[in-house]
Amino acid sequence: MAGLYPVLHEESHQARPADPGAALERALDEARARAVAALEPVMPLLVDLGRVFETAGFELSLVGGPVRDAFLGRRSSDLDFTTDARPDDTVALLRAWGDAYWEIGRDFGTIGARKKDLVVEVTTYRSESYDAASRKPEVSYGDDLVGDLSRRDFTVNAMALRLPSLDFADPHDGLKDLAAGLLRTPGTAEQSFSDDPLRMMRAARFAAQLGLRVAPEITEAMTAMADRIAIVSAERVRVELEKLLVAPDPVAGLRILVETGLAQHVLPELPALQLEIDEHHRHKDVYEHSLTVLEQAMALETDGPDLLLRLAALLHDIGKPRTRRFEEGGGVSFHHHEVVGAKMVAKRLKALRFDNDTVKAVARLTELHLRFHGYGDGEWTDSAVRRYVTDAGPLLPRLHRLTRSDCTTRNVRKARRLSAAYDDLEARIERLREQEELDAVRPDLDGNQIMALLGIGPSRVVGRAYQHLLGLRMDRGPLGAQEAEAELRAWWAQQPESAQAPGTPGSPQG
Repeated sequence: MAGLYPVLHEESHQARPADPGAALERALDEARARAVAALEPVMPLLVDLGRVFETAGFELSLVGGPVRDAFLGRRSSDLDFTTDARPDDTVALLRAWGDAYWEIGRDFGTIGARKKDLVVEVTTYRSESYDAASRKPEVSYGDDLVGDLSRRDFTVNAMALRLPSLDFADPHDGLKDLAAGLLRTPGTAEQSFSDDPLRMMRAARFAAQLGLRVAPEITEAMTAMADRIAIVSAERVRVELEKLLVAPDPVAGLRILVETGLAQHVLPELPALQLEIDEHHRHKDVYEHSLTVLEQAMALETDGPDLLLRLAALLHDIGKPRTRRFEEGGGVSFHHHEVVGAKMVAKRLKALRFDNDTVKAVARLTELHLRFHGYGDGEWTDSAVRRYVTDAGPLLPRLHRLTRSDCTTRNVRKARRLSAAYDDLEARIERLREQEELDAVRPDLDGNQIMALLGIGPSRVVGRAYQHLLGLRMDRGPLGAQEAEAELRAWWAQQPESAQAPGTPGSPQG
């Protein structure tokens, strides 16, 4: 371990220009110090694994994200390595070295293993590329580390630490770019994105995740090649989009997707929010509003990044372009955009292969995001509050945050009024929750009790009776068993099925 810092200092110094500037010099020194601290806890196991491969006549290097993150002072629980060993050899070595191993990524040259709490993935030197009609990368193996690094997506990911020697390899000045906050490709951007078009999405993600500035040549290539993203599977696109959205600054990444035209292919509803603003500015910029809502929603998160909330904040108004109408007298309306938007959200998220729970939750939040605004127009009844809570269900905490975030007005008085109204609504919800089982509002009689009281078996009639009692429960609160039975009998007397029943009460079975 003692030799790591000098090696990093000497090799990276040789690759730098003679006078990079005092600020860059300090940034590089700080990065090296962070790397030493970040890697120190796992260094004995890294060196041990390196010796295993060296003894067998193979090279091994820690590579990519774990090296980059070490220079940023971040510790990676999963470590990526690259080697000249072919998968069969890697399997044999990791089987003997680790506590467990797996071959899930073997088709891509990757073998995984675990030793103690350390998880490693070792990949044979390789390159990936797509042909014009392919959705899956073609993998070919290489024979040297420098060649492998030259095929990496970006220079900040094209750094490696050779093991067990701890020699630092940085043939494309990735450390300098990382210190300068710049995202570049090892070769031409066009070649990199041709090899794997998903790298264009990663460029936006790294801007959001690491705060890196995308080099102009990368932006130009992304713009020119945006349509190539269509050959990448929806699942891979979704994963990158998720990582971008939960990053510290997703808005930076989203702007890159829109400005380069990538969003038009992966999330076309987002650039569609850039509605033409008429000269009288009769409505706000929906695109900028949505990005602001996203930022404001993030500020309300309490337990780390909330993907569902962030998706809902970004997409809650995507129904507006389809529902915009210019009214007589100069007004603009977006009637029922929340309903239209909920359907659009579900369709887009399904196309991106999001799981069903995520699709339903984000669509539901989109559908409900305007419900609160009726509260500010007049006092809601307790029934309306109950319905608000019941309709939101477990999404209520997110709906609270989304609704509060949706206020982007510059009118301070209006913003305070809306905030106070929502404070009042939340307080009423808590008061009702103390009085009733508000999180699970149910009728005072269950299905079995309904059937017993009416003398009927399972049927649609039972469902109608249940909904009737639920409506009463919403409107009037808990009734109690005696009053609920009386209400049910009164309802039943008005139903056509009751006249067909032999006896009192009664109804056809089934």
